[in-house]
Amino acid sequence: MSAPDIKSAACGSSVAAPIRERGQHEVFCGLTSIIWLHRKMQDAFFLIVGSRTCAHLMQSAAGVMIFAEPRFGTAIIEERDLAGMADMNDELDQVVERLLSRRPDIKMLVLVGSCPSEVIKLDLDRAAQRLNKVHAPDRRVLSYSGSGIETTFTQGEDNFLTALVRDMPEKSETAPASLLVVGSMADIAEDQFTRIFSSLGLENVAFLPARRSTELASIGPDTKYILTQPYLGATVTELERKGATRIEAPMPLGEEGTTLWLRAIADTFDVQQDKFDAITGPGRERAKKALTHYREQLEGRRVFLFPDSQLEPAIARFLHREMGAEIVEIGTPFLHRKITQPEFDLLPDSVAVSEGQDVDKQIERCRAENPDLIVCGMGLGNPFEAEGRSTKWSIELVFSPIHGYDQAGDLAELFARPLGRRAVLEVAV
Repeated sequence: MSAPDIKSAACGSSVAAPIRERGQHEVFCGLTSIIWLHRKMQDAFFLIVGSRTCAHLMQSAAGVMIFAEPRFGTAIIEERDLAGMADMNDELDQVVERLLSRRPDIKMLVLVGSCPSEVIKLDLDRAAQRLNKVHAPDRRVLSYSGSGIETTFTQGEDNFLTALVRDMPEKSETAPASLLVVGSMADIAEDQFTRIFSSLGLENVAFLPARRSTELASIGPDTKYILTQPYLGATVTELERKGATRIEAPMPLGEEGTTLWLRAIADTFDVQQDKFDAITGPGRERAKKALTHYREQLEGRRVFLFPDSQLEPAIARFLHREMGAEIVEIGTPFLHRKITQPEFDLLPDSVAVSEGQDVDKQIERCRAENPDLIVCGMGLGNPFEAEGRSTKWSIELVFSPIHGYDQAGDLAELFARPLGRRAVLEVAV
């Protein structure tokens, strides 16, 4: 069983000249990436420096009970701080001291900037450097911006991973070539890929983010890296600044995407085709069988994707190529061409693509097209549902395990479920 080939033709005019939107946005705050990051890094604590609104957002979005001990919290900026009646850096130092004394399990403290801290120009980079002098090497302190002023919700992870890359040690000249898998995945998907890499004979494989801050890999010119998420543009820039080389591939979503992703890695490390087919064959068959169960519900359905998570090109490729759906429009907050090119190489040139957002114009186009399924943010989902349209919240795509062969069926179900629900409602009416 051979891996599918990516067509060699370059992308069509839809990507060469996308619709560029510059207007009202409908996006989730970049702080929300902490919800999956704090679960991923088991010895890290994310301390948001922000307002009570930031705290309420995180509590409600994560569903954290008041008696729980999550690995994130908020250092509240009070009115007296804004009025200059207190030294905010001194107060932050005191909060950090209390936190670390109460939580000895914390090995990495991450200061996360918010809209309020950005507006008042609180320098968290300098604060992290100052705190590192006190708490390193037992505890590492770094910072990044999760401000909703300048980020979409997935860019929070991009900024965090960029900060991690800056903190990664330099690989020695005698160290062997290594593979770095970049982007948060569910632990179950990471474990499955680890087993495949081992079976393929690949050694020196690391993941970013690692599950523990003490497991950060070294990086250098012999580091090959591959993305699992398409929204990591700043991370890519920092990795390549430190000498790492990117392996180009579609994202590992669905049977085809996962196979092409693994094949690109195998080619880079000279894994023979017959060995590759033998190792990936069972997983491919499981994925195809799982996808068959949902294809009938999705085949021929027209799908409109609003810009939200930056996963839109990869999701469109999966829905079109593996589920037989017709893609009406692919909206994405940012079009990282060199990252998303392998996705567009697998899509028809006629697919409309929009970059950025003018939500009113996009709503008008969506209504005019009257698609069978709308993939959008939470703020648009309920109004569209009230109009009798089927929607899928795009935020579920970052909270759910969707990478790899054994999650392919779960990925398809995310899109089949709202269509099935609509069919049941129509019958009931």
